[in-house]
Amino acid sequence: MRLALLSDIHGNLQALEACLAHARAQHAQRFAVLGDLVGYGAAPSAVVDRIRLLTEEGALVLQGNHDAMAVDPPAEVKTVGDSTALWTHEQLSDDQLAWLQALPLTLQLDTVLLVHASANDPELWRYVYDQRAATASLDAATDGWPGVRYVFGGHVHEQNLYYRGADTGLMKFTPLPGVPIPVPRHRQWLGTIGSVGQPRDGKPLSMYALLDTERSQLTFHRVPYDHQAAATAIRAAGLPEFFAERLERGR
Repeated sequence: MRLALLSDIHGNLQALEACLAHARAQHAQRFAVLGDLVGYGAAPSAVVDRIRLLTEEGALVLQGNHDAMAVDPPAEVKTVGDSTALWTHEQLSDDQLAWLQALPLTLQLDTVLLVHASANDPELWRYVYDQRAATASLDAATDGWPGVRYVFGGHVHEQNLYYRGADTGLMKFTPLPGVPIPVPRHRQWLGTIGSVGQPRDGKPLSMYALLDTERSQLTFHRVPYDHQAAATAIRAAGLPEFFAERLERGR
């Protein structure tokens, strides 16, 4: 099976459609969306509707922290992410909000565990930025979900891959876009697949990954999209200018 892994769409419809088209061109057979469908971007309702259509094709969908904030916006704005939660909440119908609220935090598909942040207490939305956090997540996954060899998440808006070496410690591997990586099952793997809708590495290119379970290969992709149109939509919606500039800079 060729499983397309997407995360952190953040209300960016232009980026989502570009990644879906690219994944289908790569012969993706199933989609998994690892949370943060909304937040920051100008098209939360359209993105939710698009992902719900994907579930009719068998797509797997998780809840992310921004989805949870859209359902129940914080009473006090403390972070940049908090600042658009109420606006996003008001753009969504009661049915869309109920659907977001019902999304699971984790899903297991054979030897693959899907999570938005860390498998170590997924409801706490821990960031997997380094080997230490990756080890905690992978350990929690293999202890709590029998048979898991692969853990995939988003949340950090970066594309990284970790694997457990012969000495049981985790090794970090920085992937190259479009280059298949062998991920044999005799090892344990953890990947952060990046952000569809809000790349932050200085390149305004969308991110997703494709897992080929038959060949045991993982390929990280970067996809050009109309980031200027997405930024223009943010400005037209009256959202903070910073969110539009972030898309234009890819940071």
